[in-house]
Amino acid sequence: MLEEMNVENGKVIQAVQRVIPRIEELVNRIVARMRQGGRLFYLGAGTSGRLGVLDASEIPPTFGMSPACVVGLIAGGDAALRGPVENAEDDAEQGWKDLLQYRVNAVDTVVGIAASGTTPYVTGALRAARKQGLLTAVITGNPDSPAAAEADIPIEMIVGPEYVTGSSRMKSGTGQKLVLNMISTSVMIKLGRVKGNRMVHMLPSNRKLVDRGTRMLVEALDIPCEQARTLLLLHGSVQKAIEKFKGEPPA
Repeated sequence: MLEEMNVENGKVIQAVQRVIPRIEELVNRIVARMRQGGRLFYLGAGTSGRLGVLDASEIPPTFGMSPACVVGLIAGGDAALRGPVENAEDDAEQGWKDLLQYRVNAVDTVVGIAASGTTPYVTGALRAARKQGLLTAVITGNPDSPAAAEADIPIEMIVGPEYVTGSSRMKSGTGQKLVLNMISTSVMIKLGRVKGNRMVHMLPSNRKLVDRGTRMLVEALDIPCEQARTLLLLHGSVQKAIEKFKGEPPA
């Protein structure tokens, strides 16, 4: 049973490979809009919504960006993160209402996440957002879906039937997680939030990250460990510590 599941999981990588050109187009357009002050919104229901919230929540500690820059919205609100909220995904108007609470505008981007591509919460939000001039995209597992029809950039990641029929938390969810990782990480790299392969803007919010940031500074500045640690804690990130130490203007 486990071997069969693993074989099925291997098909996800191939499905993601096929949609890389669409992901690239989306990343480049998001970057251009974020440089104008735009924000990225993920929107979904159930597993799809939870994955969007998860990816958005990792942006501030990993890349030092404001929580307002990448926002995850889930049908039913925060209560739906831990349990089902009955019929929340069936409301075609609520997704746009949720977006309006953030005063979205034409430089923002909305990425819907819907394995079936039929979720009314997602489809309705994409339709309204597109009408208002926002960039829209969708990550879906079905070709030619209603949600894809409302998206400027449909990312149709076709993973095939699930091991347990209809359980989109499996291959579809895995594929969504991979695509979301690729989108957000690529956007942050292109915005200069990574140097080489180092998270130089990460927030040193625990002992592990303080130790990691300290080692980065020791290597980058060729200074003693204790001095590096003091600089990190004083300035709040590796990048800021380097800038202050070298007297460079902020990146």
